[in-house]
Amino acid sequence: MADPSSYRPKPGQIPDSPGVYRFRDEHRRVIYVGKAKSLRQRLANYFQDLVNLHPRTRTMVTTAASVEWTVVSTEVEALQLEYSWIKEYDPRFNVKYRDDKSYPYLAVTMNEEFPRVQVMRGHKKKGVRYFGPYGHAWAIRDTVDLLLRVFPVRTCSAGVFKNATRTGRPCLLGYIGKCSAPCVDRISPEDHRELAEEFCDFMAGRTGTYLRRLEKQMMEAAEEMEYERAARLRDDIEALKKAMEKNAVVLADATDADLIAVAEDELEAAVQIFHVRGGRVRGQRGWVTDKVEEVTTAALVEHALQQLYGEETGDAVPKEVLVPALPDPVEPVQEWLTGRRGSNVSLRIPQRGDKKALMETVERNAQQALALHKTKRASDLTTRSRALEEIADALDLDSAPLRIECYDISHLQGDDVVASMVVFEDGLQRKSEYRRFQIKGFAGQDDVRSMHEVITRRFRRYLAEKERTGEWAEDGTENGPTGAETLTDGPLTGGTLTADGTEPAADGTEPADGLKDSDGLKDTDGLKDTDGFKNEDGRPRKFAYPPQLVVVDGGRPQVAAAKRALDELGIDDIAVCGLAKRLEEVWLPEDDDPVVLPRSSEGLYLLQRVRDEAHRFAISYQRTKRAKRFRSGPLDDVPGLGETRKQTLIKHFGSVKKLRSATIEQIQEVPGIGRKTAETIAAALAQAAPAAPAVNTATGEIMDDREDEVPETTADASGEPVPAGAPDDRRGQET
Repeated sequence: MADPSSYRPKPGQIPDSPGVYRFRDEHRRVIYVGKAKSLRQRLANYFQDLVNLHPRTRTMVTTAASVEWTVVSTEVEALQLEYSWIKEYDPRFNVKYRDDKSYPYLAVTMNEEFPRVQVMRGHKKKGVRYFGPYGHAWAIRDTVDLLLRVFPVRTCSAGVFKNATRTGRPCLLGYIGKCSAPCVDRISPEDHRELAEEFCDFMAGRTGTYLRRLEKQMMEAAEEMEYERAARLRDDIEALKKAMEKNAVVLADATDADLIAVAEDELEAAVQIFHVRGGRVRGQRGWVTDKVEEVTTAALVEHALQQLYGEETGDAVPKEVLVPALPDPVEPVQEWLTGRRGSNVSLRIPQRGDKKALMETVERNAQQALALHKTKRASDLTTRSRALEEIADALDLDSAPLRIECYDISHLQGDDVVASMVVFEDGLQRKSEYRRFQIKGFAGQDDVRSMHEVITRRFRRYLAEKERTGEWAEDGTENGPTGAETLTDGPLTGGTLTADGTEPAADGTEPADGLKDSDGLKDTDGLKDTDGFKNEDGRPRKFAYPPQLVVVDGGRPQVAAAKRALDELGIDDIAVCGLAKRLEEVWLPEDDDPVVLPRSSEGLYLLQRVRDEAHRFAISYQRTKRAKRFRSGPLDDVPGLGETRKQTLIKHFGSVKKLRSATIEQIQEVPGIGRKTAETIAAALAQAAPAAPAVNTATGEIMDDREDEVPETTADASGEPVPAGAPDDRRGQET
């Protein structure tokens, strides 16, 4: 715990002007961002007697180790800079609204030659018209299905559209009249675009024109005794009216407005937003946040406005924003919203009439959202807190281990030895912090030696980050590495990979275990950015933060190896334990006997979850490496031969076996292959021994037509290639 007086700026250093300030902790992480009309007056409030501060503010200033500020010209600039820094640094003590889901929008791609109507999520794209957000994707599809009777706009994907153009046959919607089929030239690009514009106009609330036009056409058809056409028009009118009923009129004056309501208690707050366009509710959103700072309802509203409109421009910002409390002062926020829209925006509290009644409805939704969130989270919060406390008591730690790192080694009969590092913070997975390693310090199977190498490499990087930021004391450098050692060490340079994306997984795939995989990783050397992230500006750095507890998958030998690695680096403030699979015993470095937690212990359950996640992550990486090795062939060793030309060669000759028997002149016949490259290919294939034929162990069949494409492999009963001679049942062999 830091004393705020130790980093308090000297009197007169802080300017008396608008600006944005940042508090940083001892690791140089930005933990709080704020703005002020007068930096001097605002920052003075943080450096008063701790007894007078709000408990949350007191925690923030005692966690911080420094404060810095940036002067701006106006309060509007301060508002914009504060939003940008909160988004960039993700400070732990700032209010951050979390979307309770990813909201779907009805989108019309007006930036394409033939605009398409579809469901879209994520960031908005330029040239696309958006309507929503909607609570469910099926609500969008129901609306679109009704409107396609009247506005038969294209809804197919690019692949389906190209295939229909190539074959000259439209898809099913084209045959049943719910698509104008521009793919087969039933409608010109100009007419189709006009149809898409009418669709957008209808969705924007301009409905009366189309209904009156269709009613007139229906009457004319009836007078001319074209009863079938009149019946179709009647059904079209009913479809439009049904679509309109889904969004009933709530404001009679065709208002475009967003209504924001807040429900809060001492710890959390829920925000609900209703998007009203043309007097109709077109979408709804909801956020929930922890009140990690001392914040009023007006401040919550201001944060919500930043979150909602920080990246929006033009019509996405409505003419009117109705809120339960006005930010103080309100003028900079209103001026900022006007700048985002490009025209005047009214920010006010509704006092009477329909808008007041609708605001009460939004408030009820916010209260229900907060109650539902608390119901879902209460048991989870209690369980996680109890689990961390049980771990701290069992391992005799000074405090609950808020950051836990777990390491596991994986290999298949000593081949492709890899390791994983997973991170849990506050009892929850932190996938963006996951790392994985290749064991390159030695060859063969030795889990204890592998664990020692991985722990050494991980914490050597941690010490290097401390040294770079000046946190490593000069008189302690004999225990820490030099910069040259960090960047040139063999195992380190080849080992770690970048994290898997956020919370989202990077590749979005789901392996057989049902967990979101984290294998879509890039940057195979782990040192693509030698400085980690841009650590001087407060953003996270690779391996920069130490855990309170290191867990290894294994018993006494693995724990001893991890402890020895930390001791060699001079690190003595990080606890180490191991979780053995056989009896789920917890091993400590200095104890001869394990710590046995009760089977019903929440602490044991959390350790098991951490260990199992490390095991899953390691095995998924090991399988990826193994599959990549199995897919390799003799052409991979030819210098200067890329994937495209390799595929061209295989396609031209049919197999590597036929390519091996070809002459240099025959190889030159392949497009893109010159004389020198052909000679190199022939020499490489001549040196490479022919691979053994693949064998299906389930049938005993020799699959000669696959030779040279999957070298030195067989196939198991499921068809997955495995090394020749490997046992059929690999359970127990893969660790």
